[in-house]
Amino acid sequence: MCFKENITKYIIIAIFGIIILILIGLFIYKYYCKKNDNKNGLLSGNSEFQLEIARRKAQYKAAWRKAQLYPDWRKEEFQAVNVTLDEDTAHPSLLLSENRRRVTWQESHQNLSSSSQRFDSLSCVLGQQHISSGRSFWEVKVKDAPSWDLGICLNNVTRKGRVTVSPQNGFWAIRFYNREYWALTSPETCLTVREIPHVVGIFLDYEDGDVSFYNMTDGSHIFSFTKNTFNGALRPLFRLWSSAAGSLTICPMGEENDVVINIPE
Repeated sequence: MCFKENITKYIIIAIFGIIILILIGLFIYKYYCKKNDNKNGLLSGNSEFQLEIARRKAQYKAAWRKAQLYPDWRKEEFQAVNVTLDEDTAHPSLLLSENRRRVTWQESHQNLSSSSQRFDSLSCVLGQQHISSGRSFWEVKVKDAPSWDLGICLNNVTRKGRVTVSPQNGFWAIRFYNREYWALTSPETCLTVREIPHVVGIFLDYEDGDVSFYNMTDGSHIFSFTKNTFNGALRPLFRLWSSAAGSLTICPMGEENDVVINIPE
C-alpha cells in the first residue's frame, strides 16, 4: 500500500514538474517573440523615418534655392572653399595664425607695412579668395568670439577712414555684438537664433545674388541677403571688435561638424 502511495506521489510530482517546465518554456517563447516584434517595429520605424528624410530631400532638391533648411543638403549644390586670410588686408590690431586660418585681437598695434589694401578703421581682415562666379561655401568657428562680423564684401570696398558695413557700401554681413545678432542691412535687422551657433556657414551664390548664413550647430537658417547684383570679385570678410573679442577660426573643408536635422511635423 505504501509502495503504491509513493508511486502516486512521484507521478504527481513529475506531472507538476512537467507543467512547470512547459510554463517556463511558454514564458521564454513569448519573451523572445515580443523582443523580435519590438526589433521589427524599430526597424520598420527607422525605415519609415529614412523614407521621410528621402522624401523631404527630394522636395528640397527640386527647389533648393527657395529652401532655407538643411545646410548639409545645401552643401551638395555648392563648392567648398578652403578660405585663408590675407595678411595684407588685416587691421593692425588683428593677429593671424601661421596657417592663416585663425584671427585674434591683440591690444597693441603691430608694426605692419603700409598697404592700400589694409583696413585702418574697421578691425577687419579679408580672405585670400576672389570669388566672381559659381556657388561657394565655407564655415567659421565663432564660439571663442563674443563679438564678430562675418560675411562677404566687394574686393574694392573702402578700407580707410570711417566706413558703414552695409550692402550699399559693398558689404553683406551679419553681426554678433552685446549678446544680440544683427543682419547688417540698412537699417540693421535684429535676428533671433534658435540656438547659439558655435559654427556659422556662409553660402554664396554669385549668379543668383544670394548670400545665406546658417547655424551649423543645429542646422537652422540665420539670414539671407537675396536678389543682389554683384559687380566684380567678392571676398570673405571677418571682423573682431575689441580685446575681449577672442578669435575666429576658419574650418578646414572636410572637417565634419555636428549638424542636427530636425524633421518638422
